[in-house]
Amino acid sequence: MNDCGFTTLLLHGKNSRSYPQGAILPPISQVTAFQYESMEDLERVFAHKSPGFAYTRIGNPTVSAFENRINELEGGFGAVATGSGMAAIVTAILAVCESGDEIIAGAGLYGGTIDLFHDLEKLGIHTVYADRLDADAVRSLATDKTRLVFGELISNPSLAVLDVPALAKAAHEQGVPLFVDSTTATPYLARPLSLGADAVIHSTSKYINGGGNSVGGIIVSGGSFSWDFDRHQALSGFRQYGKLAFLARLRADIFANLGTCQSPMNAYLTYIGADTLGLRMDRICSNADALARRLAEEPDITVNYLTLPGHPYHEYAERELGGLGGGILTLRAGSRERAFRIINSLKYARIASNLGDLRTLVIHPASTLYVRTSKAEAEKAGVFEDTIRISVGIEDPEDLIQDFLQAVAVSREERA
Repeated sequence: MNDCGFTTLLLHGKNSRSYPQGAILPPISQVTAFQYESMEDLERVFAHKSPGFAYTRIGNPTVSAFENRINELEGGFGAVATGSGMAAIVTAILAVCESGDEIIAGAGLYGGTIDLFHDLEKLGIHTVYADRLDADAVRSLATDKTRLVFGELISNPSLAVLDVPALAKAAHEQGVPLFVDSTTATPYLARPLSLGADAVIHSTSKYINGGGNSVGGIIVSGGSFSWDFDRHQALSGFRQYGKLAFLARLRADIFANLGTCQSPMNAYLTYIGADTLGLRMDRICSNADALARRLAEEPDITVNYLTLPGHPYHEYAERELGGLGGGILTLRAGSRERAFRIINSLKYARIASNLGDLRTLVIHPASTLYVRTSKAEAEKAGVFEDTIRISVGIEDPEDLIQDFLQAVAVSREERA
């Protein structure tokens, strides 16, 4: 199946042909626990000596089907689904970091991730930020306390793109793994593990689900990083698993102990939502490109989108994203007041804080997603008082373009 196209793999991959009674979708195991014929049978499951499920916080057949599907798309060794994208990030980090350890991260992170890293500071896990996360930054910032390099493949909403191969090489030179949040890229645009990353993280609430009906996250491990267990003390109890120590600790320890499990119903809804991921991303990227190019012709707003001529990360989009720009673009309207006028004048776009929906969604990030973030942190993430983030949907492109053009025109009239 590895030689087929993306959507063919989605629909006919090896993990989609083994459901009970010949079902073409996994059944929803909406249960708390699973019964066994004898205590000896259950004991073997708990000891990982026999396959099976015991308790949904630890594992569930529906969730497992979803994990296997995304793992296959990403080309990973194994995956763990969580209750949200933030749960995926914190679970992955706590699997490899403990008090006194440091993370190198890009400054242009999603506001919620920045807030999470502030919380990790209280646990003794310090984050060192690079204004531009690249190989040189990793080499200059790494210390004997560094345990991890973390970045967003396409940063939200600044739209910086990681040079994953170069970044992975630099991280590995320092003896640490590269974890990539690929939520905004999706496995349709890029597969970070194939580019050198060691784990890929998604908020599955976004593009993978697509319908805006389920919160979730997932961690996919490449299973190829050679862990130094004297350095990564958080994994020292799993050294017998070698390169699979991270995945083993995720599954058998930190994930279960934190209780960050995904619900069976959300896993099912996201499983079926993913069926159309390739089709949706084609349309979303096409719409976003058309909208960005038309809005860039307007003289009094500034448009940020990866496929626009002269974009500083255009080369990376060509090389790593197949020339596609993803579903996010941002506008700078000149003032907070005008940004609000544009948003409030839109007829089709919904004012909402999610992204990756079928519908076009808009938000003013400075007053919402970055409300707990300092002004300096927000601006490094590409968020200013006049920034509008647009998550483009699958509407007819002509309607989207006209909607935004009329909203921009209304904002001019009101300003005058």
